Amino acid sequence: MAVPLTTTLAVPRFTVADLERFPDDGNRYELLDGILLVTPPPEHEHQGVLGRLVAAVHAAVGEPGPGRVVSPGAIYRDPTTYFEPDLLVFPARFPLRTPWRDITEHWLAAEVFSPSSRVYDRDFKRGAYHALGVHEVWLVDLDARTVEVSRRGEGGRDVVAEVVTDVLRWQPPGADSVTVDVRALFRGLGD
Repeated sequence: MAVPLTTTLAVPRFTVADLERFPDDGNRYELLDGILLVTPPPEHEHQGVLGRLVAAVHAAVGEPGPGRVVSPGAIYRDPTTYFEPDLLVFPARFPLRTPWRDITEHWLAAEVFSPSSRVYDRDFKRGAYHALGVHEVWLVDLDARTVEVSRRGEGGRDVVAEVVTDVLRWQPPGADSVTVDVRALFRGLGD
């Protein structure tokens, strides 16, 4: 008779306090309900595409606009969930000195896929972002050259997704519509 691994192995659980004691070794350490997610530093193409995305979103909603655009940001749900999205947008009513834990509204979280983060980002973090109250999630796929957009549905339960290959339009609360040329994000990636 086979014994399931989960009964023979104890999966370690961590808290945000544990995470704060981890070494600063260049890896990204995140927590999803106490489960540790570790990804290595991003590659050049990841950072190049992310920089273009941050610039486009910041130009539309950043200072002196209605939102704060940061890269990376942090989203907490103490004591066992902590994420660092590649790009995070939240209302400008939170002053620059506001601790991450005290930012209670998040308009947009974006993740640029890396080979080491694709499964975490799509299968686990996207749903967790919505459960944490993030209004919209963008998953940027360098290989497919697409942006997968997920929005919270009515009551925050349903997630509506679309895959964008040309022009991405986003309507942040209290701001003009944001337009991102998706093709321009990927310009120079082995064309």
